[in-house]
Amino acid sequence: MNQPSTVPAFSFDLFYNTVNAYYRSAAVKAALELGIFDVIGEQGLPIPAIADACHASERGVRILCRFLAAIGFLKMNGEVPFMTREMVMYLNRKSPGYLGGSIDFLLSPYIMNAFTDLSSVVRTGEIGLQRDGVLAADHPQWVQFARSMAPMMSLPSMLLAELVDQPPARPLRVLDVAAGHGLFGIAVARRNPLAEITFLDWDNVLDVARENASHAELGERARWLPGSAFEVDYGEGYDVILLTNFLHHFDEAGCALILRKAHAALKPDGRVYTFEFIANEDRISPPLAATFSMMMLGTTPLGEVYSFSDMQRMFGAAGYEHVELKPIPPAMEKVVVSYKTRPPR
Repeated sequence: MNQPSTVPAFSFDLFYNTVNAYYRSAAVKAALELGIFDVIGEQGLPIPAIADACHASERGVRILCRFLAAIGFLKMNGEVPFMTREMVMYLNRKSPGYLGGSIDFLLSPYIMNAFTDLSSVVRTGEIGLQRDGVLAADHPQWVQFARSMAPMMSLPSMLLAELVDQPPARPLRVLDVAAGHGLFGIAVARRNPLAEITFLDWDNVLDVARENASHAELGERARWLPGSAFEVDYGEGYDVILLTNFLHHFDEAGCALILRKAHAALKPDGRVYTFEFIANEDRISPPLAATFSMMMLGTTPLGEVYSFSDMQRMFGAAGYEHVELKPIPPAMEKVVVSYKTRPPR
């Protein structure tokens, strides 16, 4: 069931804060680079001590910390900044949930340059990057993505693995399409010692997945399939195929090609797990899912975010007999489970 729309009412504040939104990204980037979130902690720290620890000016730290508090990235006890436990979990680089490394991709010059002339993109339909954008073969941006975004996918990968491993601890042949960092396939293998994972991606990106699989000690349970997901032969006989953060890069015709290939590669009782931002049927909520299409507008020729009804239609047209939606909170994305044949009730 769709949640009610949470689109903010128009106001001067909305206009001003949106037009000046680059203040926010610049402030958070600066705080991460200076190590401000690393030294403050839950107990808090006076401004002079923060400035000294970060080798920065007191005026700069004072204004930056007040701004970060105003936008929800810090708390203030009088003039002493402090952090909540959740802030520490996501913003302190020593935390396993640290998200700061993602700025190397999200705020990279390559990605940001895609939006310097968005009006031309909208007018012409041509992205401001090279012809295929980030979808070009062996694009080095995906190596950066695999390294910098992996921490953000650590918890979702474990939550998805719980869905995949049902019933638990039975032999599974898994294909992880566009594996990137490989965390989703690795999470399945860690949960299920009988699972064998085939990782598919460009060979330069698979180097990152190989490193992570080695650290996870997957050994011979890891297989490698370098190349384009549109071109390589998947093989057959898979119990599970993972499509994680992938389909939003393509239009429905492109998605259809992938879904048909996956269908042919599955066992009769096999299933596809699609981990994606899923927009509500109004296409403007929830905000994060709906607005992610803007990233695709700037960086891909044809990609966008889909609703669950879109997914049902696409998977149904590709021959899947049953499709269902599975939220995995607190992950922002949701999981679409698509069965090659209708499962018994």
